[in-house]
Amino acid sequence: MSLPPLVEPVAELTVDEVRRYSRHLIIPDVGMAGQRRLKSARVLVIGAGGLGSPALLYLAAAGVGTIGLVEFDEVDESNLQRQVIHGQSDVGKPKAQSAKESIAEVNPLVQVVLHDERLDNDNVMRIFEGYDLIVDGTDNFATRYLVNDAAYFLKIPYVWGSIYRFDGQASVFAPTLSEIAGADLPCYRCLYPEPPPPGMVPSCAEGGVLGVLCASIGAIQVTEAIKLLTGIGEPLAGQLMIYDALEMEYRKLRVRKDPHCALCGENPTVTGLIDYETFCGAISEEASEAAVGSTISVAQLQSMLAEREDGGRDFVLVDVREPNEYDINRIPGSVLIPKGEFLNGSALAKLPGVDSGKQIVMHCKTGIRSAETLAIVKGAGYGDAVHVGGGVSAWVDQIDPSQPAY
Repeated sequence: MSLPPLVEPVAELTVDEVRRYSRHLIIPDVGMAGQRRLKSARVLVIGAGGLGSPALLYLAAAGVGTIGLVEFDEVDESNLQRQVIHGQSDVGKPKAQSAKESIAEVNPLVQVVLHDERLDNDNVMRIFEGYDLIVDGTDNFATRYLVNDAAYFLKIPYVWGSIYRFDGQASVFAPTLSEIAGADLPCYRCLYPEPPPPGMVPSCAEGGVLGVLCASIGAIQVTEAIKLLTGIGEPLAGQLMIYDALEMEYRKLRVRKDPHCALCGENPTVTGLIDYETFCGAISEEASEAAVGSTISVAQLQSMLAEREDGGRDFVLVDVREPNEYDINRIPGSVLIPKGEFLNGSALAKLPGVDSGKQIVMHCKTGIRSAETLAIVKGAGYGDAVHVGGGVSAWVDQIDPSQPAY
């Protein structure tokens, strides 16, 4: 289905703008009117990471007049594999500032508004207000539901994207435009009514992502943004684009509005912003309970290792990450038993017996996966098992900075 333009055009383009955007102007579907709409548009991008990087650059290159950016993080060396808006000289710099400088190089004619803060319930309505469209480049479920709900309450359409390893997804959520579209358009909750169970879906930081995949999905998001702003083509409203980079295959699925949706359904139960961290849950309730009183710091682990060398209590240090992560860095003396083996039960046969007297000490990258496996181990009878808060990332940061981080 087609939708009318989201914005009214500005009066005119300058001579410099006509020169810059000439390849748009000679496309009949865009033309002078479409380019003037892009100039008048105000688009907010959430994040200057994997998806936000290409999105910001192409929105700027396309001539979107005002680009807002919500970003609170700093540039890390591990970002450079995919976050192409940043360069080596930007490492350690605020991502918002780095992105603004790169945008100025691409197109100094656009205005950039920085929101250098973490998006949360207290600021989301204030930040979103006044924008015509939102491009969502977030990488966690709590923020995605927050963006969806706030955009719905403010009646702002948004373009969503998601990436993981070799797979990407994109869609447009604009339920408040249903009447204009002449069809019932879904929101993000219609597609995903509930977040996945804690720990079931690894983040890109845990599972990785092919760098160039970000460009593929980010470019789709900007294409959808341009179509919505100018009123051309058929946007992905009510459709889900799925991309498999390994098979080089794109598929589109129909996404129907859920009449029982908690947000946009006939009898909504979500009528205001909620506690999204609790709704999504970083870790399961079982893992949270298991970690209480059974979490040690990397400094404590270092002391335990030293004491063991001096004849102190023996223990088994178990790394529950994946083999490719173990190849990057590791805590000395750790034994690799991936989390999946704990989930299917095969890991328990690799541990010393419950009556052996050996304590089980578990760690992962940051402490989330090890908390989940800690619950399993405690349930199997290892009552004094513990896990390492902060995981190997904290070990590298605080104990052994000679090892690479990721």
